[in-house]
Amino acid sequence: MLGRCFPPNTKEKQQLRMIKLCDPAESELSPFLITLTLAVLLAEYLTGIIANGFITAIHAAEWVQNKSVSTSGRILVFLSVSRIALQSLMMLEITISSTSLSFYSEDAVYYAFKISFIFLNFCSLWFAAWLSFFYFVKIANFSYPLFLKLRWRISGLIPWLLWLSVFISFSHSMFCINICTGYCDNSFPIHSSNSTEKTYFSEISVVSLAFFFNLGIVIPLIMFILAAILLILSLKRHTLHMGSNATGSKDPSMEAHIGAIKATSYFLILYIFNAVALFIYLSNMFDINSLWNTLCQIIMAAYPASHSILLIKDNPGLRRAWKQLQHRLHLYPKQWTL
Repeated sequence: MLGRCFPPNTKEKQQLRMIKLCDPAESELSPFLITLTLAVLLAEYLTGIIANGFITAIHAAEWVQNKSVSTSGRILVFLSVSRIALQSLMMLEITISSTSLSFYSEDAVYYAFKISFIFLNFCSLWFAAWLSFFYFVKIANFSYPLFLKLRWRISGLIPWLLWLSVFISFSHSMFCINICTGYCDNSFPIHSSNSTEKTYFSEISVVSLAFFFNLGIVIPLIMFILAAILLILSLKRHTLHMGSNATGSKDPSMEAHIGAIKATSYFLILYIFNAVALFIYLSNMFDINSLWNTLCQIIMAAYPASHSILLIKDNPGLRRAWKQLQHRLHLYPKQWTL
């Protein structure tokens, strides 16, 4: 018979967590695929850290040199720092969980990683949403009085909005981890004495848990989507207007608008994919060792790297600085051979 039992103590929870994390029967991946997945994840983490480190270094140098930084540069610094911290954390977590599972399974370590993961992901989502919103306000061509007033005040509001996002992300992550602690403390699988069925003890439903976790994803996601779509529509309308007045030769302004439409579309697609993967991952829809859960991890690791690379590619200042860096790196081997 399946009956209600007392929740396992700390030692039992650690042992059960270790069993769930490393049980080969729970994994849908072969050892080769597991090794390949780890290699892909580490490559994505390193790429993201390098790309975001470059963006941070360029704007931080500008900040120190000029005693000020542009509004977009400030947002990019916040965004890049959060992504460096996030990908470093994910790389550290996957290393520790692979090499020292007993240490990783301790409550303090396990929950420290989880709360940091949630906090940094929420910060990254908010900062990317504010970047999209800022570009929309500054670039879009609308004549509504409220929009014009917002354009005039947006540069002064952004610093406050960024710190407000940090506070919201921290508060939400603390709230989520408290719920998760109560849920996970009563949700470890225990085999019945009469069967091999697993019993889960929970104080809160999975639906409620998923709702609280993903509440921090929905708001910045909606804001990003609306800002990106409105910006694309505005640029598209302006491009069509310029096309009707074109004389036949290539117009650099029109090409710039088309490039901005493509870049915004790419950002939108990447953001949605990442938000959906994070939503699924935090909702615990699939087993921790399942193929779908692994796919979500790959998408979440790829997003910060790919988005940052596109930011460098589409930002004239960052693109110029990257070419200068490449040129200097090519010169160093030649200098050593002289």
